[in-house]
Amino acid sequence: MTLYFVLGLSLLMMLWLGWRYWRLRRAVGELTAQMERGEELVESTSELGQLASLRNTQHAILRAQLATSQSEHAKLSAILDQLTDGVLIADADGRVQFANPAAEKLFGSPLAGRSVAEAIRHHSLVDAWRRCQQTTQLQSESVELPASRQFLQLIAIPDTHAGGSLLLIQDLTRVRRLETVRRDFISNLSHELRTPLASLKALTETLQDGALADLEAGPRFLGRIHTEVDALTQMAQELLDLSKIESGQIALVLRKVDPLAVLKSAADRMRLQAERAGVNLTVETATPPNVQADAARLEGVLVNLIHNAVKFTRRGGSVTLSANADGESVVFAVRDSGAGIPSDDLPRIFERFYRVDKSRAGSGTGLGLSIAKHIVEAHGGRIWAQSREGQGSVFCFSIPIG
Repeated sequence: MTLYFVLGLSLLMMLWLGWRYWRLRRAVGELTAQMERGEELVESTSELGQLASLRNTQHAILRAQLATSQSEHAKLSAILDQLTDGVLIADADGRVQFANPAAEKLFGSPLAGRSVAEAIRHHSLVDAWRRCQQTTQLQSESVELPASRQFLQLIAIPDTHAGGSLLLIQDLTRVRRLETVRRDFISNLSHELRTPLASLKALTETLQDGALADLEAGPRFLGRIHTEVDALTQMAQELLDLSKIESGQIALVLRKVDPLAVLKSAADRMRLQAERAGVNLTVETATPPNVQADAARLEGVLVNLIHNAVKFTRRGGSVTLSANADGESVVFAVRDSGAGIPSDDLPRIFERFYRVDKSRAGSGTGLGLSIAKHIVEAHGGRIWAQSREGQGSVFCFSIPIG
């Protein structure tokens, strides 16, 4: 009796353990299937409920961390794409793993997978990167590329964890050009002011020494003083006009203007000067459409260009004015058969006070072309020049059709 009872109890225990094992195995299978499908774990049994809950919590934390990482990555990618400075990331072997659009614009694309030496292609910049790799310290190098007239600065930052490096390439060409313009502006302004001031000082000293009593020399010296004062006044006024134009303080009175009428009016104003210089001034009689412009400002631009053309054209030469439709604009042109402009000076002729060396002896403030450029751009157009030394010049500007 006791033996049968023990055997029965053992059998029941085995059945109960088998049922528990089968239930646990089925629960583990269901959890595994849910994990493979990427679902949140749902466990009906209490044995694995705590484990499922822990896994769900960890999965939620991981998803949140992944979402944060993706958001930060997207922000970083947007920043790198919008940076105007080039960024290269190289591994420990010197292979470019990443290059932003600015870097590919500077050095060409694609850059990923190339060596740093192949990517940046300049020995001074490559040497700076190698020093960074060898010393694991930040390195900086600046170079000027004569072929493209670019000025680049490389900053190499070591990656002490992965052994690679971060390369930041800055295009300082515009900054250098602005520094050159500022330096030349100060130099030219000093030159332009020094000449009339020195002349005024000499004239007043001469008058003080007794020339004022000379009936012939006195009025002549006073006339020269008046001329120099007029030149200084004109310079101050043109500087003021240029400042107002650049800051947008001068409003244009836009209306429909006949280009041919403006050409003829400007030519009439400059005809006497052209006749005195022995230069033939003509206007081509094309009939372009009307433009949307401030007629007085437009005529001022043309007078300035005609004045320069006449001044630098030899006696017997010619100056021709024209206006022709070109797409949605009318292109005004002032052509001359004068001395021309050297190719090195041509890109800078619209800068303040900038004058070609051979013309420094001539009159003028050196501000006319700069003012003309700003007036044309205020109309929504552009101005440019084409010239070959000894073969004349052509100054053109476009104004939108009204």
